[in-house]
Amino acid sequence: MKDSIKWMAHNHVAANLLMMMFVIGGLILGFSIKQEVFPEINLDMVQISVAYPGAGPDEVEEGIILQIEENISGLDGIKEITSVAAEGVGTVTAVIREGEDVDLVLQDIKSEVDRIITFPGDSEKPVISKVLNRQEVASLVVYGNVPERTLREQAEAMRDELLAMDEITQAELGGVRPYEISIEVNEQNLRRYNLTLDQIAQRIRQASLDLPGGSVKAAGGEILLRTKERRYSGDEYGDLIILVNPDGSEVKLRDIAFVRDGFEETDEYAMFNGMPAAMVSVFRIGDEKPTVISDVVYEYMLQKREMLPESIQVDVGNAWHSNFFSGRPGDYAQPGCFH
Repeated sequence: MKDSIKWMAHNHVAANLLMMMFVIGGLILGFSIKQEVFPEINLDMVQISVAYPGAGPDEVEEGIILQIEENISGLDGIKEITSVAAEGVGTVTAVIREGEDVDLVLQDIKSEVDRIITFPGDSEKPVISKVLNRQEVASLVVYGNVPERTLREQAEAMRDELLAMDEITQAELGGVRPYEISIEVNEQNLRRYNLTLDQIAQRIRQASLDLPGGSVKAAGGEILLRTKERRYSGDEYGDLIILVNPDGSEVKLRDIAFVRDGFEETDEYAMFNGMPAAMVSVFRIGDEKPTVISDVVYEYMLQKREMLPESIQVDVGNAWHSNFFSGRPGDYAQPGCFH
């Protein structure tokens, strides 16, 4: 070591060249370093989720959880299995052994779950997926004292506009309830028209359907036949003909039922600065840089502020993400409360 230092002291050109090599190499590697909000962790887990509407935790455990555990417990590559039985849904999580190919184990699990034919009749199709560890960069918050549908529609429009940008790949809605069309039938109307709830439900299922009808060969070519009757709004369901009287008069769904076009009755809601809100969460994936995404969201927010009416406001929530990356403290709103 002493000889090397002595040689460098007498050969300044070589020492300077070596120093320049280190500096240039460091700069090149510095610009290519992957930026992360937090260090990424590969979870190596597969999750199986089965919805069982109306069932209690005991029924979910007996009808869903135990059957899945029994079928996948003998598969190679699974280190541990944990399960959660809740009201209306059962979730089984399989931890994969280190060094195993998660995709191959996922296919094995899917094959075993697909073989189960004894699930309860009211249960829905199992959803099998890898557990991903995504990192949120920033949250765009739309808020104001306006109807819930207005906030959701604005948030959906902003999400679509953000996804159309080259710098952003993944964005999701948060703090909003799913859409729901509910139909409430009065018992007196059922007796009046001699109908049952099953008959009305069957009529709705048959009428709200896009059905392919095959094809017809003609001189000009092949003509595809398709019936487009799927309905997407409460008004469209209200126009559905339920019954035709002997005199030719029609009884529509709106005549015997109250059709409500709204949201599911859940406990989920969002508040920001004391007002109702909807949120668009923006994530980074792959080699995307949080600094770039944060700046894009910030600039988009400033442009959107000029276009919205006074009753609707937009800000960037989870402000500590953006303050850290863009270096513009004070430009971002303070976080609100989301439930």
